[in-house]
Amino acid sequence: MAPRANWKGFLRLSLVTCPVALYPATSDTEKVSFNQINRKTGHRIKYAKVDAETGEEVSSDDIMKGYKVDTDTYIEITKDELDELALESTRTIEIDEFVPRSDIDSRYVIRPYYLVPDGKVGHDAFAVIRETIRSLNKVAIGRVVLTNREHVIALEPLDNGLMGTLLRYPYEVRSEKDYFDDIQDVKITKDMLDLAKHIVEQKSAAFDPEDFEDRYEQALIDLINQKRNGVKVAAKPAAKADGNVINLMDALKKSLANEKQAAPAAKAQDKAKGKKPKKRVEGQREMLLPISGGGKREAKEVAKAEPKKAEKPVRASTTARKKAG
Repeated sequence: MAPRANWKGFLRLSLVTCPVALYPATSDTEKVSFNQINRKTGHRIKYAKVDAETGEEVSSDDIMKGYKVDTDTYIEITKDELDELALESTRTIEIDEFVPRSDIDSRYVIRPYYLVPDGKVGHDAFAVIRETIRSLNKVAIGRVVLTNREHVIALEPLDNGLMGTLLRYPYEVRSEKDYFDDIQDVKITKDMLDLAKHIVEQKSAAFDPEDFEDRYEQALIDLINQKRNGVKVAAKPAAKADGNVINLMDALKKSLANEKQAAPAAKAQDKAKGKKPKKRVEGQREMLLPISGGGKREAKEVAKAEPKKAEKPVRASTTARKKAG
């Protein structure tokens, strides 16, 4: 099921307008996440909003925004005052200009969204705007308000829809000069550069996101499954430092030799796998055993083995969670 739209309004190119909805193109919900719990009781920790001076809990109705101007001085801003600042981009993405994709510095890119027609009407107008952008081979620049903030958004065709990418403002991007000025200007010999290029050639490949595995996420899943199944987790030995490189030319030659040696093995492994690695199961959490018990899904790695006596679940029981909050 598609996620809930982050924004609904209109997309406008001059006098051509259509209703649209903006959806997040990425998600972190499949990643393993943790709750904070009381080590002594196993109950979940909850946070209360309290007055910093009196220590008393404050209800949501009594909380407002304030801009700090001094240690104990704030300028109070009400919700009504913020609503009065509503811009046209709150309800409409107005396309202001078209720019080459290559002109957008990657440092300005924040996150991607999918823009689609909202409802059964306006598909013709949406298609006109989409194909106009496609025919120009450029990116449309507009503005949209999300979470009370106006953002610059870059729109470009993606299949039958549009991909919208939020962009940062110039004041949000730090200057590279603050970091690069102290880098020494050294001369690289042709031999060193040629060796380095050979290493790059050995490692060159087409980008395929399916080739990359979130190894930390998988390690978390393995750890949780082991603890859930009563398996003792052995501590890994500390990694040894490689030490300083004394001779750069020797290091390049050794690196190139290692890459040439590893290349045939990698090709054979890809061939055995059918070239492309197996896609991960939809949702990393499918691999997790139900920590609180009673679930039907099990980890593939654990399902084949006879489980040992399970360790007491880390999370609190339903009753304990209710008491905690």
